[in-house]
Amino acid sequence: MNNTSTDPYVETLRDRKGARKREDIPAEVLEGLHEGWLSTVNLIEWLAVDMSKLLRAVLQQMGRTELIPELGPIADGVADQGVMQRIEQIGIALYSVCSKREDGHELLGTLATHPADVVRNWATFALVAAPSLSLTDRLVTVRPFAADTHFGVRECSWMSVRPALMAELDMGLVLLQPWVVDADANVRRFAVEGTRPRGVWCPHMTVLKQQPELGLPLLEPVRTDPSRYVQLSVANWLNDASKSTPDWVRDVCERWQHKSPTKETKWITNHALRTLRKQQ
Repeated sequence: MNNTSTDPYVETLRDRKGARKREDIPAEVLEGLHEGWLSTVNLIEWLAVDMSKLLRAVLQQMGRTELIPELGPIADGVADQGVMQRIEQIGIALYSVCSKREDGHELLGTLATHPADVVRNWATFALVAAPSLSLTDRLVTVRPFAADTHFGVRECSWMSVRPALMAELDMGLVLLQPWVVDADANVRRFAVEGTRPRGVWCPHMTVLKQQPELGLPLLEPVRTDPSRYVQLSVANWLNDASKSTPDWVRDVCERWQHKSPTKETKWITNHALRTLRKQQ
């Protein structure tokens, strides 16, 4: 299929509404996803991508076919794992291969700006895979992905550095404080979502489950955030904490409601208390 940006049919596909069921994804959309000229538009498509096909197609298009015998079997070997495991393992494999090549940095840079969101997902993990990277460097590296226009890349951005944040939580909470006052709502949301005590599809942060007050320097600046995307993350952070420290969450919500009687804070606190309301 002609995948040039001037092809009206291709533009129609790019502007599509995603299928609600995996079996309803049109064949031409799957083709575009697996050849790397379409990005996913919803979770259903994101979960449906055959990463083995996509990896081989991208390497061939980039003229790096010599990497297929090494990387292809790795993608095949994780095909039965969860989506995040597949993304992470392919990203780590790309780092391992590229770290041994003179043109490795160039290759990763190309993947980091690839039009296909799943390819950028791999790059997110690949670029922070070096064990020698400091937490500061990891956050600097991942920031462009935190601000990405695609939901999947933004999710992978915080997931890729969460283990490092867990390992150096005190420093991480300090380094992320400028992020929660950033002009970009996606960057603000990264700082909150990446430190949720009970994050989705990732290990829990035991320290924050037991001592959620440590996260207040990140939460206080966004208690009246105008972005619903950020509001939802803040509310989910507090809801996570309510499962282990319910009284603390009630106190925070009550204090916020008095200190910031805005519709934004009201929405956050109402959503944050949803689990506790069910227990009454």
